[in-house]
Amino acid sequence: MIAPFWVSERTDGGFFEKGVESKDIMQNIRILTAGDSSLLIEFGNEISPEINRRIAAIVKLLREQHIEGVVDVIPAFCSLLVNYDPRVIRYEKMKKRMESMLRVDIKVGEGKRKIFEIPVLYGGEYGPDLGNIAEHAGMSEEEVVKIHSSQDYLIYMLGFLPGFCYLGGLDERIHTPRLANPRLKIRAGSVGIGGSQTGIYPLDSPGGWQLMGMTPVKTYDPEREVPILVEAGNYIRFVPVDEAEYRRIQAQVEDGSYQCVIHEEV
Repeated sequence: MIAPFWVSERTDGGFFEKGVESKDIMQNIRILTAGDSSLLIEFGNEISPEINRRIAAIVKLLREQHIEGVVDVIPAFCSLLVNYDPRVIRYEKMKKRMESMLRVDIKVGEGKRKIFEIPVLYGGEYGPDLGNIAEHAGMSEEEVVKIHSSQDYLIYMLGFLPGFCYLGGLDERIHTPRLANPRLKIRAGSVGIGGSQTGIYPLDSPGGWQLMGMTPVKTYDPEREVPILVEAGNYIRFVPVDEAEYRRIQAQVEDGSYQCVIHEEV
C-alpha cells in the first residue's frame, strides 16, 4: 500500500504550503495505483467546494505543464484520475512528478468563477413533476422555480452520460426523492431533481429524477468542435424563460447561431 504524503492548507483557502503537515481538510491526500496506466489521487473523503477547487488547481497545472505521456485527467468529487502511457513515462517517474506537483505552492482561492447561463422553461409539459416537487416542499411551483434559479451550482464532476454534470448547492428546501418508478425515456435537455442533486440530462436516457423543466441548450453535442459545453469547476446558473424565448433559443441552437451566455465573476 502506498503511504500518504502530506500537504497543508491555509485556513483562508489560499495555498498549499511545502513541508508542513496539515490538520485541516486536505491532510489525507494519497496517490494510489489504478491499473497499469493510471494514478488515483485521493483528496480526502468529503465532498466540498474547497476540495473541488484544489482538484481544479491540480488539473490546470497538469494541463499547463504538458507532461509527456499523460493521456487524460479525470476529476471526480474528491479524487483525480491521471491516465498515462507507461511506454512513455514509467509508474515511478509519474508518481514522483505528481508528488512534486502536489507539494508546489498552488493558489486555490476563489479567483474568477466561470458561470454558464442555462435557460429553462419550467413546468407544464416541459416539467411534468414540478407539482410533485412543490407539494413535497410544501410551497408553490413559483416558489420552487425561484429557489432553483437563484443559486449558482458548482460542477463537481462529469459522468454517467457525456456532458452530465454532478452539481452541488441545491437548496435543502427543494430536495425531492427520486421517482418510485423511473421513466424509460427522459428527453435530452430535461432539468430535474433527484434527492439532493439537480442536473440536466444531456441525452435521451432512462432516469428516475423528478422533472421540473427543459432547456434548449445542448450540454453535449457530438457535432460541436468541443462536444461538452462545460467542465468540472465551472458553475451553472438556471435562468427561467417563457415558451416564446425557449423557441427562439431552440431555433438558434438548431441553426448553430446560439452563443451560451458566460459570466466570469469573483
